Amino acid sequence: MKSLDSLKIDVQKRIKNDPAHDYSHIMRVYKNAERIAKHEKANLRLVLAAVLLHDIVQFPKSDGRSKTASTQSAQLAKKTLTKYGFTKKETCIISDAIRDHSYSRNRVPKTLEGKILQDADRLDALGAVGIARTFVVGGAENRSIYNESDPFCQKRKPDDTSWTVDHFYRKLLSLEKKLNTEFARKEAKWRTKVMKMFLFELKREL
Repeated sequence: MKSLDSLKIDVQKRIKNDPAHDYSHIMRVYKNAERIAKHEKANLRLVLAAVLLHDIVQFPKSDGRSKTASTQSAQLAKKTLTKYGFTKKETCIISDAIRDHSYSRNRVPKTLEGKILQDADRLDALGAVGIARTFVVGGAENRSIYNESDPFCQKRKPDDTSWTVDHFYRKLLSLEKKLNTEFARKEAKWRTKVMKMFLFELKREL
């Protein structure tokens, strides 16, 4: 798909050097989406275009604008896609998928393409790579690793703006139940188990 190859080059030039949302993240989500789309018999070209552009606008997690990143990415995607031969209808499907994929919007995408993008992106927040990304973000935001009096949120509500481990309890461990496709749910089950094993070991060491 020549249009996707050209779009990859374009995105690689634009994407910011954020370790948790860099071009490597885009490519991992791309791989996840390929696998899910083939299993679900979705339009692979539209799914992968959405993946490539889903993080084209980025803000730090602590930035108040971060909740608007998916909407702004969708708007920029519309302008970008016209250069790569996508029809108006295809552009709308892709931009809607990008707009609704983010966790903070709390939306279930309407289209299969949108559901696959959302699942593929959420899978990259789970498992070994999800653990790595969580601590990269925590370090970038100068958060402590854990709350010393209650590291695993047994007697308090998780606060992942202060402690990185809290992010597992506020968000990550619940993602498995919020996926749309059967293929993604099966993969998420294993990746969630990996995170639980990590937390078990962390608890043993503390």
